[in-house]
Amino acid sequence: MNTSVLDNPIEYLKGVGPLKGDLLRKELNIHTFGDLLNHFPLRHIDKTQVSKINEIKFDTDFVQVKGRITEHEILGAGRGKRLVAQLHDNTGNLELVWFQGIHWIEKLLEKNVEWLVYGKPGFFNGKPQMSHPEMEIAADVQSEGKPFLEPIYPSTEKLKARGLNGRQIGKLVYNLLPLISVKDLPENIPQHLIDKLKLTPRLQAYNQIHFPKSVESFNYALRRLKFEELFIAQIRLNITKVNRNRHSRGIRFEKVGELFNDFYEKYLPFQLTNAQKRVLKEIRNDTAHGHQMNRLLQGDVGSGKTIVALLAMLLAADNGYQSCLMAPTEILAQQHFQGITSLLKDLPVEIRLLTGSTKAKERKIILEELQNGSVQMVVGTHAVIEDKVQFQNLGFAVVDEQHKFGVAQRAKLWSKNEVPPHVLVMTATPIPRTLAMTAYGDLDYSVMDELPPGRQPVSTVHRYENYRMKVMEFVRSEIDKGRQAYIIYPLIEESEKLNYEDLMQGYEQVKSYFPEHKYKISMVHGRQPAEQKEENMRRFVTGDTQIMVSTTVIEVGVNVPNASVMVIESSEKFGLSQLHQLRGRVGRGAEKSYCILLTGQKLSNDARERIKIMCATNDGFKVAEKDLELRGPGEIEGTRQSGALNFKLASLVNDKEMLEAAKSYAERIVEEDEFLEKEENAPLKNYLMLVKGKTPWSKIS
Repeated sequence: MNTSVLDNPIEYLKGVGPLKGDLLRKELNIHTFGDLLNHFPLRHIDKTQVSKINEIKFDTDFVQVKGRITEHEILGAGRGKRLVAQLHDNTGNLELVWFQGIHWIEKLLEKNVEWLVYGKPGFFNGKPQMSHPEMEIAADVQSEGKPFLEPIYPSTEKLKARGLNGRQIGKLVYNLLPLISVKDLPENIPQHLIDKLKLTPRLQAYNQIHFPKSVESFNYALRRLKFEELFIAQIRLNITKVNRNRHSRGIRFEKVGELFNDFYEKYLPFQLTNAQKRVLKEIRNDTAHGHQMNRLLQGDVGSGKTIVALLAMLLAADNGYQSCLMAPTEILAQQHFQGITSLLKDLPVEIRLLTGSTKAKERKIILEELQNGSVQMVVGTHAVIEDKVQFQNLGFAVVDEQHKFGVAQRAKLWSKNEVPPHVLVMTATPIPRTLAMTAYGDLDYSVMDELPPGRQPVSTVHRYENYRMKVMEFVRSEIDKGRQAYIIYPLIEESEKLNYEDLMQGYEQVKSYFPEHKYKISMVHGRQPAEQKEENMRRFVTGDTQIMVSTTVIEVGVNVPNASVMVIESSEKFGLSQLHQLRGRVGRGAEKSYCILLTGQKLSNDARERIKIMCATNDGFKVAEKDLELRGPGEIEGTRQSGALNFKLASLVNDKEMLEAAKSYAERIVEEDEFLEKEENAPLKNYLMLVKGKTPWSKIS
């Protein structure tokens, strides 16, 4: 078996040993030499640049200064406890502050030596200050003779206290690099691509990303390693996709029949948008060729995804197959069921609703009907994937709000028929294209980016807390016109108790504006029993109550066309896509609708930016792009579990062009040589076999 230096346990590296090795494992997940090699620097310091303390200005970015510590003390208590030290050079004083690892760091602070201190300065009461700086004794640094661009690595307070700050981790990497040869880091990109794109060789790129000879050589190394990450991810996704298309049998829908045509010509409630027509064509194409369809349908709130899903279900019925639609909550399943039943009332189609609260007697009948084929469509919650539910011939499965279901739950649908049914997963959480290409790259991808005619955009405004009275007066004026309103409170994950108290306080406040003898209010929150929550939602949906006071439980799918106002309390505490989803609860009828973002007076720059975007656009895709920019891919709902996003260097925000290029090269290679058997693709195949955990090589003999 080939063994590589990179597989060596980290404690065997010079300068580590068992204690530090154990800490590196626990704190940074660095188990081997290879893990350390892939622990990339945050930035590089030009070692020759030392600034004077009096040169630090309000807009100074990262800076390195040299001086002596004249005094230090521990101040405050509890959460406000901090270690404060004064660093002095001959031009002035810089305050250094630590909020964590205080006692460990205090032991390290020597007063009568010269320190090199590096970090991002700020100002407090007009004086320069630096929190959690990188520090080392100046005399130790000068004797090492390392390159002038010195890497600073991500570290933690525990590691810093044990002598492994960002600079000291750099010393370990410096010890590691001479041990690595081309044998340990063979090429994993075909040579013709390396030549064409003028990519730095792999071993050289790793050396230069850690200890670059110049800024230019660092940039070349970064370009090479970013491309590698994106390219390998796209190769994997394409192999999965081609595998699925080539090897998965699928049901063939051979005709567009009477049910589809009748509905399309006589009962369609409105003209389809061009986007809806395009997606239907894609589904029709997918289902006609005998391969299983797996398609992600992305459409903003209200873009008409359900009608497309219904037409596809009618297509299945025309070809003698059953279909199911799975929604994440009972209330959403009921809404889909009622909507579809009323649309199909004049067609000979049997539809059933199956949820957790379906009575045993009724459930038994539905299960028999599904098994004997007398029912063509079933709408339900995850109750439809229970083992007891057997279909005669399930041909088409729709999963609504796909990020609320795990991959395993979706896969259960596949096993409901000997030949797996076609699967359409729908989401109203807009995902930027770059993210969809990586997170859902193994699914075919449709976008509906038009709203049906007659939909009015929601007016979004920002109001500060001191404007509350006027906001409530406006809500009252809408309710007096016969409309309904939502008032939403944020969920703070750390404390269910606090959420509950905030909501209760809010509820009492709302009652003071809307007295109970005149107005009816529903309340929904996470602590309520499921039946009570469903009942309170149902009362709002049917119009028994005019105001819904809720936490974000309300976010997905509830359709109340009569609701025209959405007030979001403390909206600075919400993420962008969540704000957009909440806004999507109004504007679903013919009336003009409003979303009011209430905030405190003090807003962070990020919060200000989020509020600004919300007020500027109703376009979910623009919102999603901005969300990706502000938060990064790992936080966007539904993508956390996707290994495709674990990029260490590449950014889906800044490297869009590179991702497009990586995607097109990967597609071409896999299309021409699915099993990577050509000699030119050997480096790629060898690499994927080495890290085969994520690549579907089961079909390779």
